[in-house]
Amino acid sequence: MPSRLAHTLFDPDSTLAPAVARQIDFADYAAEVPVHTHRKGQLIIALYGAVICRAENDIWIVPPDCAMWIPGGVPHSAKATWNAHLNYLFIEPGAAALPEKCCTLAISPLIKELVERLTNEDIDYAAESHAGRLTRVTLDELVTMPQQKLSLPVSTHPKIRAMADALVSQPEDRSTFKVWAKRLAISERSLARLMLRETGLTFGRWRQQLHLIIALRELASGVSVQNVAANLGYESVNAFITMFRKTMGSTPAQYFAVQRAANP
Repeated sequence: MPSRLAHTLFDPDSTLAPAVARQIDFADYAAEVPVHTHRKGQLIIALYGAVICRAENDIWIVPPDCAMWIPGGVPHSAKATWNAHLNYLFIEPGAAALPEKCCTLAISPLIKELVERLTNEDIDYAAESHAGRLTRVTLDELVTMPQQKLSLPVSTHPKIRAMADALVSQPEDRSTFKVWAKRLAISERSLARLMLRETGLTFGRWRQQLHLIIALRELASGVSVQNVAANLGYESVNAFITMFRKTMGSTPAQYFAVQRAANP
């Protein structure tokens, strides 16, 4: 029996409620949700596994203990790991002072518990009902959550997009900047200026961020550190762990130990 598409199971715009929550276990649905949009903003919370979203010419990672915020009206797609277990909170425009741009939020255990509780509520609850009060508390708390830099700027420029698509599909490619300039038929100096203008990052920093996003997704789906390091083209596991620690502040084992403790 073919998998169903998760985004077709519920229309968040069918209600004017300030916020409604739904739960998706991707073991039961297609792992990739094609580009779509809706009036309500969408908060994606990863309880287990991970999901990568494409929106606003960026690639976003939603690892455990984080959430991605997508404002209403923004076209987006998502690709989840096979073991992803997600909670969605759809929020009516203007119901909360959330960012006007897509972002990744570090969320508290309280937010996770509140959204989990709201997944059991009907979509047309009364404003002064218990569900209505829980929703107001959830939105008040949500706007205080700090942002995290877990996105990769891609750009619509054809040369940057071509390089990004190639490295996303073959992240183990360790070709030098000089080689990429030759492939794209552009001088190294021009490509360096183009990268900074279009993404705000140098080539080295951009590729490191790509590796981090892919690593978080693969590690969250259960792939070993050794295999992730090899799949990303690192010469040694230690080199990969060093990159991860410098970027995330802890080793992969420490990072996911914290996530497992928070999501037993």
